[in-house]
Amino acid sequence: MSRKAVSSEKAPGALGPYSQAIVAGGMVFCSGMAGIDPATGEIADGIEAQTEQALVNLAAVLEAAGSSMDDLVKTTIFYANVEDFGRLNEVYARHMPDPPPARSAPANVRLPRGLLVSIEAIAVLSST
Repeated sequence: MSRKAVSSEKAPGALGPYSQAIVAGGMVFCSGMAGIDPATGEIADGIEAQTEQALVNLAAVLEAAGSSMDDLVKTTIFYANVEDFGRLNEVYARHMPDPPPARSAPANVRLPRGLLVSIEAIAVLSST
C-alpha cells in the first residue's frame, strides 16, 4: 500500500515532524487542525473562533487531498475546557454533513501554544 503526504498552504504548516494529512488505502488521515490563521500564524480568540478556524483549515487539507467535509467518517475533537462543549458543538454542527461522522471528544486536554481545540479527522476519498 502506498502512502502520500498531503499539505495545503490554506492551512497552517505542521508544527513538528508530521504531515497535515496522509492518503492511504482510499482514506485521508488528517492530523489535528487548530484554530491558527494560516496567513498570519495567529491563534483565533476564543473557543468559537478557534473551532471555526480549525474546521476551515480541515476543509482546506481535505480539499488538497481530493476529499471534502462531506466525506468525513470520523473526527476526534481535543479541547481544553469541558465547559466549552456547547459552544464548540454549535460551531462544529454547522460544518458537518448529514449524517455527521462518528466522533470522540476528550475534554480537559492540555494543547500546545495555549490552543483551546484541535480537530483530527478521517475521510474517504471523494468518488466524484
